[in-house]
Amino acid sequence: MKVRKAVIPAAGWGTRFLPITKSVPKEILPLVDKPIIQYAVEECAACGIELIIIITSQGKAAIEDYFDKSVGLEHILEQRGKEDLLAKISHLSNLPNICFVHQKELLGLGHAVLSSKDVVGKEPFVVILPDDLFEQRELVLKEMLNTFEQYNGSVVALKKVEPDEISRYGIIKPKKVAKNVYQIMDFVEKPEPSQAPSNLAIMGRYVLTPEIFEELESTDFGVGGEIQITDGLKRLLRKQAIFGYEIEGDYYDAGTILGWIKATMAMGLKHPEIGPELKDYLSHLVRGKV
Repeated sequence: MKVRKAVIPAAGWGTRFLPITKSVPKEILPLVDKPIIQYAVEECAACGIELIIIITSQGKAAIEDYFDKSVGLEHILEQRGKEDLLAKISHLSNLPNICFVHQKELLGLGHAVLSSKDVVGKEPFVVILPDDLFEQRELVLKEMLNTFEQYNGSVVALKKVEPDEISRYGIIKPKKVAKNVYQIMDFVEKPEPSQAPSNLAIMGRYVLTPEIFEELESTDFGVGGEIQITDGLKRLLRKQAIFGYEIEGDYYDAGTILGWIKATMAMGLKHPEIGPELKDYLSHLVRGKV
């Protein structure tokens, strides 16, 4: 069955970025030349997703405004001959259909995903955490969709992490079935390194069967007093096989200030227009010449 819908949770307070996130949604903060959330939306478009469901909350109206068509601005840019800028603005209108679901209480990622139940319906869907970006971009999600089709089970993105990072992530107990593909035997949410079944951590991409909704509805509040998606997957594992796809290439976490700065630098260096000059600037900066 073709995966047509994607869920992008964007309801969190963004407390790590305060005070800016008091009035500006974290997902609207720029990474080089476009906001964080646009990378996730474009990733969906590149993978053939037809409907994107963005989960928002109070104070997130700027996300809706950003993806709305701006007839007045487009008219001004056209009149002034700013064709390059007009193309960037018009591009937003040509992305897949987007709808917004309001999460009334911020009770964790599992609850955010559950908020999309009525729109997703009884079909498989993708979940993308916009803070998590990959060097390979949409190739990761495409491989996950291929894995979902081949093995007929939910798929999560995985990456090996260092021992001191294990307690930050959901960790899996793996059984390797193919190159970069594991059948998941168990999930452990944020374990201590000494108790972790592996160093394979769940990253922010999921391809899920609709049965996850029933499990999330029955999931108790877990770590941090929230409904954890990992706990829901652990329940689903009792009924269905779940798989993991290990990503290759670099991973950028734009969910912290330092991670956002690192992602900006890494992606800026690869930008065709500003990359060379930024590289020279950073080189001089490191040498203490700026």
